[in-house]
Amino acid sequence: MVLDPVQVLATAEEELKQAPGVSVITREDIQKQTPTNDLSEIIRRMPGVNLTGNSASGQYGNSRQIDLRGMGPENTLILIDGRPATSRNSIRMGRSGERNTRGDSNWVPAEAVERIEVIRGPAAARYGSGAAGGVVNIITRAPTDTLTGSATVYMNLPEHSEEGDTKRLGFTLSGPLAESLSFRVYGNLNKTDADDLSINADAAATAAGAVPPAGREGVKNKDVDGVLRWDVTPDHVVELQGGFSRQGNIYAGDRAVSSTGSALLERLADDGEETNVLIRRTASLTHRGHWDGAESRVSFQYEGTDNSRLNEGLAGGVEGSISTDDDWSTSELRNYNLTGDVDIPLELGFDQVLTVGAEWRKETLHDPYSMSQSLTGGQIPGLAAGTRDPDASADTYAAYIEDNIEIARDFVLTPGIRFDHHSEFGSNFGPALNASYELFDGLLIKGGVARAFKAPNLYQSNPNYVYYTRGNGCPVAYPSTGGGCYIVGNEDLDPEISINKEIGVSYVKDGWNTGLTYFHNDYKNKIIAGSVPVGAASGAGGRIFQWTNAPKAVVQGFEGTLTVPIGSRFTWSNNFTYMIENKDKTTGEPLSVIPKYTINSWLDWTVTERLSAQFSMTHYGRQEPRSTTSTGAAASGDALDDLAPYTLLGTSASYAVSDNFRVTGGISNLLDKRIYRESTTNTAGAATYNEPGRTYYVTLTASF
Repeated sequence: MVLDPVQVLATAEEELKQAPGVSVITREDIQKQTPTNDLSEIIRRMPGVNLTGNSASGQYGNSRQIDLRGMGPENTLILIDGRPATSRNSIRMGRSGERNTRGDSNWVPAEAVERIEVIRGPAAARYGSGAAGGVVNIITRAPTDTLTGSATVYMNLPEHSEEGDTKRLGFTLSGPLAESLSFRVYGNLNKTDADDLSINADAAATAAGAVPPAGREGVKNKDVDGVLRWDVTPDHVVELQGGFSRQGNIYAGDRAVSSTGSALLERLADDGEETNVLIRRTASLTHRGHWDGAESRVSFQYEGTDNSRLNEGLAGGVEGSISTDDDWSTSELRNYNLTGDVDIPLELGFDQVLTVGAEWRKETLHDPYSMSQSLTGGQIPGLAAGTRDPDASADTYAAYIEDNIEIARDFVLTPGIRFDHHSEFGSNFGPALNASYELFDGLLIKGGVARAFKAPNLYQSNPNYVYYTRGNGCPVAYPSTGGGCYIVGNEDLDPEISINKEIGVSYVKDGWNTGLTYFHNDYKNKIIAGSVPVGAASGAGGRIFQWTNAPKAVVQGFEGTLTVPIGSRFTWSNNFTYMIENKDKTTGEPLSVIPKYTINSWLDWTVTERLSAQFSMTHYGRQEPRSTTSTGAAASGDALDDLAPYTLLGTSASYAVSDNFRVTGGISNLLDKRIYRESTTNTAGAATYNEPGRTYYVTLTASF
């Protein structure tokens, strides 16, 4: 007897993961394109993804983070197993909007990843504050029913000795402990050396005795994470997770403002000193249940980050430059997150799955050093002259409703609304509507619109956080009157808002996968350092500015994909991103310095059952810098220089020596196309980062 097929309607979350702006990186993809250390190296190959700094300033140019659709890294929310990773919020934000951070994409080693979901546009708005650009959800490997494990060694060797190499050792182990009890644990040790201090000296025409713009900073990782899973009954599962990570840098000579450097910075870089340590501790408890057709999830997470740094200058030309080799300060960030939802199948005229959920987030920050800037430019009304209150906190309460409705066999509608109440900035409504229509077998039209937001961070909103420029950094329209200029946190800011829209068409059948998506984000209230004074300090008469909301910006462009099966052994995969606009509508300045277009292409070749090979190409279009300086003056000379288009080629091969041993090797940047950073700021235009040259790598994995 043959039964008729049964179609199970997806939840709203599952349906939104089929939206045009969603990409998935599988475990097999990571094995073929092994990243050096940070997962951002493979995520950047997805459509709509770039690596940039927080602003177009050029500061910390090699500390590049994931930027989705040109909305900036601060609008990219990183999740690990669906839980926020926000350690970068422990790092002080400078006047340009930059943080000296690697971001939060390097807390999970590549070998522990099951898949990565890259969610752009309207589909990401359901995740709340910080997801206006999108979400990157890193899913780790789950506990298994049988005892399995693996150990992996990764090494790379750059062809050029002034570029840092990498050595990594990791393991995973999972299996049952008892009839209803299982576990998973992974560990990781990594060392990526910093680039040599001299790597950019010639390109930047660095004067004798000066420290050249820094190359890529090194990093030392230590990670361990475990999950204990209890299958209480077939319908109820409880998971307890705990993790510890330590990221220590290997200093390369970077600083925020000064172009001349100092003997101290040079010595720290030459010696490969550790000048910054991030320690991240996490714990979570999760319950998943089945209730006569309904499904529920409840999870509580604790995330604690200790950010310890050698003290840096807080004012003037030495702002962001290390000022000591033995005095350390620590900022402490504590995050608490409680979330729960239930999916309920309904038949109210149409088959549908209703999702009702709620969330609570609490963020606390203790950062005495960043609040210690002395008021040498005059007294600011309402602020103490000495060290100010180092504590700041915020609570967010949220509720959301989504419904995935099958209007017809080929038409699915997904409306939703999310309500957030922030303890400092009031309430925000985020309605959303997504739809999918199948014209015929394999051909779908999908689109959506959603209102996303981002609350001000705990530096921008804290009136005790004072940035001071002694004179040269004052806005050009309001120069120093003798007391310099202050920028003070503003507790009256509005949240950033983005109306995200997209529409796309895709065809998926018989191994073919092709699609084209248009996206458009109307972005307002972006938080920037104000350029109009709000008062004057008493005494020395320094001008007072605040963080403020910019009026409007627009981001729009196209994304496309094309996967072509070629016989039984070859698959040719491609994607592209083309940016139509990415600018502040008032100033005309770019939100991020990103390529006008990006093309990714790779050819997979299954040579034999055990041997596979891959050839890859990435082409970056022209990158244009800001046309004004950080003070608002018109840029000139080298500061207006574009970064010309360039192409990176790579090749790799993977061979399964046996069922339990695999060797993967390859060459990245096959043609040795190198890009040099020419300035610590944007005085050299868009040449703000290094692209490393030809590098050879090998990965050895033993498993059981």
